[in-house]
Order: sequence, then structure tokens, then C-alpha cells
Amino acid sequence: MKPTTLAAIGAAGLLTALTATGCSSAASTSPTSASATSAASAPAASAPAASAASASGAPSGVVLPVASNPIVNTATAPTLAITYAAVEDNVDPATGKAIDDRLQLTLKNSGSTPLTGIEVYYEMTDVVTGAKEGYYQKVDGLSIPAGKDATVYFDNLTDPGHYPENQFSIYRSSTNEVDFAIQASAVGAKVATATAAKATGTGEKVD
Repeated sequence: MKPTTLAAIGAAGLLTALTATGCSSAASTSPTSASATSAASAPAASAPAASAASASGAPSGVVLPVASNPIVNTATAPTLAITYAAVEDNVDPATGKAIDDRLQLTLKNSGSTPLTGIEVYYEMTDVVTGAKEGYYQKVDGLSIPAGKDATVYFDNLTDPGHYPENQFSIYRSSTNEVDFAIQASAVGAKVATATAAKATGTGEKVD
């Protein structure tokens, strides 16, 4: 983890943009391996994804939590798997070197045709306070060829394979352990699941 100062707000202040201060994590654990199992189907929900909400009172460009999981997928072909998931002590799969903390997923296509229409939903839980936040992202522009994998990052960078995150989430601001339950969906593939965790510390950093 690379220490970087971050002005953060707690979960209770996400919709009102009340500010607090995040510090660097004191925790040091190895990246959490993903579960290769897949859910039978993702729960249906009517709430749309929220990417930015200036009308809600949050700062412009802030990714906001969603009320429920918007993914609706009843496919049964087990051709999508999350083979790696990490939110702490991340490793670049190309170089094997440590990179800054962020939600990082490697998605594997074991089928015979490309996977498209990829969506990700992840729910964070503060294990001490019980606070929960759920986030949804369409992974636009990603197609995973047959037999290949792709790694995506949720870190607000604009490089290919990088997608928005809420820099004020409980992942970034809580000093407690924060557990992640993750779902990935693609057209024609069964929803894949994984877990990850941020250990007790003073909040994860973001550049």
C-alpha cells in the first residue's frame, strides 16, 4: 500500500457529503483469493445504478451506493469465473509487483465464445458497525475472448480496464475490517461470485 492523504467521508455522510479524514492502513495481509464458485442467479432488483449524483447533494462525480443489486441474470452456463479478487496488498498480474490498494478482479472466460455485457456488483460490510454499502458498475468496453481472462480495477483511473469507485466509501474511510461480497455477470454466463477483505487499519489509500 502506498500512503496518500485522502479527504474522506464516512458511510453515513455519503449522501450529504459531510467530510472526515482517512489515514493509511496499518494492516498487512496477502490478497484475498477469489471463490471460483458461481451463484445460481443474481437477485433481481429494480434500482438503477447511480454513477454520479449532483442532484442528491453529493459532490459532482462521486459514485454513490445503490439501494439493491440491479443485476438480473438467470443464465446457467458456468463459463465466467472470478479467479482473483483483492482490495488490499494488490499485485499487478503482468509484473508481479505490488500496486496501490483498490478493488481488483480477474475474470476468466472458460467458454468457447467471447463474453460481453459484463456487470459487477459488490457489497461492502463494516464488520464492527454492520454498515453496508453496495455498488454497481457496467464494465463498458470489455469483451473477454474464449479461454482468456481480463483484470479490471475500480480506482477512478482512466486507463483501459480501470473503472470508477467511490473514494468516500467505507472501504476508504473505515478503520475496521471491511468485507466484500462480489458478483460478476456476463451475457449468457452464470453469475460468478468472490469475496475479499480489508483488514483492520486506518482506511485504505487511493492516489
